[in-house]
Amino acid sequence: MNPIKTTAWLVAMAFCAGAWAHGGEAHPQGGPVRKEQKDWGIAGDARSVKRTIHVGMSDAMRFTPEAIAVRRGETVKFVFRNDGQQLHEFVLGTRKELEAHAALMLKFPDMEHDEPYMAHVPAGKTAEIIWTFNRPGRFDFACLIAGHYQAGMAGRITVSTR
Repeated sequence: MNPIKTTAWLVAMAFCAGAWAHGGEAHPQGGPVRKEQKDWGIAGDARSVKRTIHVGMSDAMRFTPEAIAVRRGETVKFVFRNDGQQLHEFVLGTRKELEAHAALMLKFPDMEHDEPYMAHVPAGKTAEIIWTFNRPGRFDFACLIAGHYQAGMAGRITVSTR
């Protein structure tokens, strides 16, 4: 095998630990949620949820809403509804990380991930995540399925200090 392709594959697998093939099936969350501090916060607990934010996904490659405001320390339950005919996902992160991951998804379109800041939503279905925004700043979210991010399926979250 080509050593460059082998290295790229290993980097992709390390970047997205627990990768599986994308498909139209639901991806149930199994086991306890891994709580790892990220620049944009940490996985939250259901008992700490302060509000629920509903986010629509469409085959027009858009999220509704595309801009969300929260306060530092707020724990939010996101409920995602896929109104389209194809699989979509929600991935929360920094623009730099999302762009790097989107580039990997173009090279390895069958790559999937199972992190507490991601949700895979088959056509006509819903999914949810609970996230605590414990750091202020401007963060991004996107659908990183190959071609979706590049078509504009992205949004922004602003975390204020008040």
